[in-house]
Amino acid sequence: MNTQTNKPDKPIRWPILGRNFHDEVLPSRLRYSIQDQQERSEILISVIQLIIVTVFGLLYAIAPKTFSQDVDFVPVPWVLSLYLAFSLIRFSLAINRKLPDWMLYLSSVVDIMLLLGLIWSFHLQYEQPPSFYLKSPTLLYLFIFISIRALHFDPRFVISTGVSAAVGWVMMVVYVVFSDPANNMITRDYVEYMTSNSILIGAEFDKVISILMVTGVLALALHRARNLLVESVIEGSAARDLSRFVPQEVAQRVTQSEEGAITGKGEVATCSILFTDIEGFTAISEALTPEQLIDALNRYFSLIAEPISRYGGVISQFQGDAVLATFNLPKPDADHAANAVRAALAIQSVLDGVEFGDGIAFNTRVGINTGSVVGGLVGSGDRVAYTVHGDNVNLTARLEQLNKDYGTRIIVAQSTHDAITAGSFNFRELGDVSVRGLHRPVRIYTVAAE
Repeated sequence: MNTQTNKPDKPIRWPILGRNFHDEVLPSRLRYSIQDQQERSEILISVIQLIIVTVFGLLYAIAPKTFSQDVDFVPVPWVLSLYLAFSLIRFSLAINRKLPDWMLYLSSVVDIMLLLGLIWSFHLQYEQPPSFYLKSPTLLYLFIFISIRALHFDPRFVISTGVSAAVGWVMMVVYVVFSDPANNMITRDYVEYMTSNSILIGAEFDKVISILMVTGVLALALHRARNLLVESVIEGSAARDLSRFVPQEVAQRVTQSEEGAITGKGEVATCSILFTDIEGFTAISEALTPEQLIDALNRYFSLIAEPISRYGGVISQFQGDAVLATFNLPKPDADHAANAVRAALAIQSVLDGVEFGDGIAFNTRVGINTGSVVGGLVGSGDRVAYTVHGDNVNLTARLEQLNKDYGTRIIVAQSTHDAITAGSFNFRELGDVSVRGLHRPVRIYTVAAE
């Protein structure tokens, strides 16, 4: 019996390279997000390059000059000046987000050429044989130039820089060997190599191998890191998209939980529930075309969602023209009852005088109740949604409907009224009413703006 049938097949390269997102077609919005991160990285790389050339210049300025003062041409300042000019041009292009791929490849090669040119110039400036520059510690800056390319999160530019460095150093060694055919200065004595200008081919081979190995390891690590970057962008985008269908607080919990978006887990809490509905919506919908109706509803929902969010409420459902919002679940709020009333009053205020068509106004009725509910993800299979359930939710919807009988816009249950500090709002008692589904009467109030 095969016990592995439930495990997805993975390419054999995945354990080494990780998932290759380059093989997948990413939406343009995700590609733009990744590109934005890379363009920001290029600004950082340009700053680092400017710091490097500044350090070079300072070191050259303060270091004692041991070469002869009779030298007609001093190449180091010229090389540093060229590198500074190139770095400034690159920085300007990076700031303006105008660095195409070919410019990045060119930049990686030019960086190496200028650094190697600086090293090569040492034997001229100090009037030594060419082998003199092979022992320059400035070689170590090659590894800095290779490593800063990792900030772009693209192994191609690390590889191009590393290969340019390896090829360049080989050319530097070849120049030394053939610069004087009568005396190539090659030795196999390590002590002689260390104490003279002799050349040890094995040592130069080690340098080239080290450059290539560092390049390879960085490129491999960067390939995996880039996949993690792409995956994080995808997950971040999914979380943002998810927050459009479920409350943001729930989306954050889903993305941070071990189980993900699963049903069957509920959270019981005391909260204030706000339910809204548009008066005479059926007649209004008949007077508008489908396109006009959708536009009007979208505008309406945007208007009333703002005060709900402003006062800490979370919209859990849009039901046709109705809205169900909760305060203190899933977002904690110690003053949830008062904030629900504030949101209701603000909704009436933002809709005052607003037309959603030719003379069409959306008169909104609101019901508010406070009590224990259960909130969680419900659904089946791959389709789930966040909602709240319980008798208190049903009661809130009934209270909203009672506005028709009392000619009011907002009705508040006694549970909400009692949870608010006395004198905070201008409440008016409407009396006790019998609500379908409840065995006891409910005392209700209306509230007006002060």
